[in-house]
Amino acid sequence: MREIVFDTETTGFEPGEGHRIVEIGCVELVDHFPTGRTLQFYLNPERDIPLESQRVHGLSAEFLADKALFAHVVDEFMEFLGDAPLVIHNASFDIKFINAELSRIGRKPIPLARAIDTIEIAKRKVPGARYSLDELCKRFGVDLTARTKHGALLDAQLTAEIYLELIGGRQRGLMLAPVEIAQAAQTGPRAARQRPEKLKPLVTEAELAAHAAFVAKELGEKMLWNN
Repeated sequence: MREIVFDTETTGFEPGEGHRIVEIGCVELVDHFPTGRTLQFYLNPERDIPLESQRVHGLSAEFLADKALFAHVVDEFMEFLGDAPLVIHNASFDIKFINAELSRIGRKPIPLARAIDTIEIAKRKVPGARYSLDELCKRFGVDLTARTKHGALLDAQLTAEIYLELIGGRQRGLMLAPVEIAQAAQTGPRAARQRPEKLKPLVTEAELAAHAAFVAKELGEKMLWNN
């Protein structure tokens, strides 16, 4: 099963007010394991970036001035997503921004129903907790030392770790990593291991004799295997 964890950084909170995406980060999971495949774009938002937003992600208009437009990377982005479910922390926020960008260039929107929201899973798993990405990382012991500011790829990687914890931990269902699965498919099923020597019976000869005497006395001819 293939899933894509993704995150965005933006110039503000509402695309309806003219705010745009400035970074997209994606992480691929297969059978709930990271494959190592990622995708990241810095984007030119074609507008100014409010100071309060720069304080969050550290991306300035000067830094983004020579970066690609969303229209230039949309094909690569959509190809990476494929038809996989999308794992997102606060899915409605990121989906509305992606759909605003898609609408701007005449592309079909992504249905919100396609998203798996880690906040909604957290609400069911740990009711009453705080559900920010930072708080969930602290709760599950996920390393936050690299997160001095928000970043779409970094936050997607952290979201992937939180998601795996929320659905049962990194070894969910004792499944093999994708590499091990591929190796197993090539080599075929393995023969069951055999002990070099049989285990010694725990029942003593005296106990076996006592049991046989008890069966003969109590059941005698009633035993079916004697008929």
